[in-house]
Amino acid sequence: MSRIAATFEALKAQGRKGLVPYVMAGDPYADATTEIMLALAAGGADVIELGVPFSDPMAEGPVIQKACERALEKGVGLVQVLAAVRAFRERDAKTPVVLMGYANPFERFDQRHGMNAFVMQAREAGVDGVLVVDYPPEECEAFAERLQAAGLDPIFLLSPTSTDQRMKDVARVARGYVYYVSLKGVTGAGHLDTAEVAAMLPRIRAHVKLPLAVGFGIRDAAIACAVAEVADAVVIGSRLVQLLQNQPRDNVADAAGQFVAEIRAALDTSTGASNP
Repeated sequence: MSRIAATFEALKAQGRKGLVPYVMAGDPYADATTEIMLALAAGGADVIELGVPFSDPMAEGPVIQKACERALEKGVGLVQVLAAVRAFRERDAKTPVVLMGYANPFERFDQRHGMNAFVMQAREAGVDGVLVVDYPPEECEAFAERLQAAGLDPIFLLSPTSTDQRMKDVARVARGYVYYVSLKGVTGAGHLDTAEVAAMLPRIRAHVKLPLAVGFGIRDAAIACAVAEVADAVVIGSRLVQLLQNQPRDNVADAAGQFVAEIRAALDTSTGASNP
């Protein structure tokens, strides 16, 4: 059983909902990523999504686009991302880490380091899952198979416009969890309709038996709690990235941990869950 699957199984047994914060590797400080990840885990993150910097992040809003630019300007690429995960694993062997990014950096990594080098080095670093935003399931089954063979979970997106066939395609190849993009648009949009999310998730569950994590537009504890009533986990990205971008270096990790701890406490209170 993967670390991700074990995490969601434990959450279900405890009657808790998952909290999945997203941060961009290398932002706002190139040397702070591992510290931020450790603070997120200490604050109550169940899974950490770590963004891989890329020059054309087409699904991202202005906040994460700027974070990508800042990280790239600092020379942070996939090599540095894997190094940050490796350092994180030296101090945290429990919290799953998912790399989230776009096809180009992963494909370029293999071109430079050899066929299947990314999957092998990701496994060695301690990565648990990979979400490639621009890889539809029907076009990357070979990549998904390589991930699974290495013990990594291929994670996929579904959206409000996803057809039943797309849900079936995702169900066939996905592992770990499925990320439901809760609105039409880019990350950071602020018009999430929780009623629409509540109406859509049963349709997805008819085809997908994995846990469903909902993201895009979740900016605070109130929205997170509303979404958690119908989802298995909530993903918070743009709001956290925005919070961290103006933090001084000596406070950035503490700010990340405090933000997550507040969301974690609200989720557990709203569901009446018992902590392990």
